[in-house]
Amino acid sequence: MFSNYLIGLREGLEASLVVCILIAYLVKTGRRDALRPIWAGIGIAVAIALGFGCVLEFGSQELTFEAQEALGGSLSIVAVGLVTWMVFWMRRTARHLKSELHGRLDSALRLGTGALVATAFLAVGREGLETALFVWASVHAASDGTPRPLIGVALGLATAVLLGWLFYRGALRINLARFFTWTGAMLVVVAAGVLAYGVHDLQEAGWIPGLNRLAFDISGTVPPDSWYGTLLKGVFNFQPDPTVLQVTVWLLYLVPTLAVFFAPVGFASGKGKVTSTDEQGPRPTEASQA
Repeated sequence: MFSNYLIGLREGLEASLVVCILIAYLVKTGRRDALRPIWAGIGIAVAIALGFGCVLEFGSQELTFEAQEALGGSLSIVAVGLVTWMVFWMRRTARHLKSELHGRLDSALRLGTGALVATAFLAVGREGLETALFVWASVHAASDGTPRPLIGVALGLATAVLLGWLFYRGALRINLARFFTWTGAMLVVVAAGVLAYGVHDLQEAGWIPGLNRLAFDISGTVPPDSWYGTLLKGVFNFQPDPTVLQVTVWLLYLVPTLAVFFAPVGFASGKGKVTSTDEQGPRPTEASQA
């Protein structure tokens, strides 16, 4: 459940910060008349993300076992690719996110209501679709027949909304660059497990034949139905009897990705550190006008 809580928290907080920046800018510049189209765009983005998640979940239930495994494995790999891109993108552009959104919003204000709806939809929709896909892949990999993975996602999203509101009201100050760095690193670890499980699904579907030899089997030491086995599976998508290919893919993804992620490229000498009030959220005086 923790890995899904982390997904909900990380992705939800990115979307919450985007909403916070858009709303605070409109309030500050006296354009409250533009708030309704912004909320409309956000609502459409959320609805489409939820619909996409429902299509993935309920649509896959009508497929044969082999087709389900093939779909699950393929989408897991796609989800890992998208999340990896998102993690690196956020680490590189977090400092400029506010000014970038302000520029888009200024252009949309000149174009009219439709442009405002589209701006909010595109800003939040990408996060929503990525979240739906990665959550589905993670739940598919870690699900044990209980609703705990979805509860973890819901709690993470609720926490993200609360944090976003506190940012907006000026009641919370944290180093966002550090937050996104460490949560990004943890998401990379989660993604490695999802990737390995995606490979397992493709092996089950027969798409990768002849590579099913087990790397090890410690099911007797770490029973999958034990509390610690469930914990390891829920947090890291750990499997006590992985194949050689799963372990190889896990290592080939995790080690170089973390090495590049923590490389001080563009973030040396504190360049990635968020220290100003503007980059952490609107000032209390701005928020109080809302």
